[in-house]
Amino acid sequence: QVQLVESGGGLVQAGGSLRLSCAASGRIFSINAMGWYRQAPGKQRELVAHIPSGGSTNYADSVKGRFTISRDNAKNTVYLQMNSLKPEDTAVYYCNAQITTTQTMGLMTGAYWGQGTQVTVSS
Repeated sequence: QVQLVESGGGLVQAGGSLRLSCAASGRIFSINAMGWYRQAPGKQRELVAHIPSGGSTNYADSVKGRFTISRDNAKNTVYLQMNSLKPEDTAVYYCNAQITTTQTMGLMTGAYWGQGTQVTVSS
């Protein structure tokens, strides 16, 4: 009943930039925290950036100063601006959101994931 659709991945040279978007749709009552995770081949999925509904953002140490997370609540969308990309940023990037939905029996909160978008940074 909720979909997270990501876009904006692709192939870029080291030092370049990409902007990822993730739009949520469905029977949404409210969206709480949103975030971006990534998973490189042979590695565990890791948190890249996190933005709560209110309050300060958080970043992995490896992306601080290069990546910026933001959200447009009117559009139910979260963004990840990635600058000064490095080959080690190569991974599948996943959007995650804590969403409260309207159900027949009332409201229900759950965690939802996007399908992932590939980011490849060449050296």
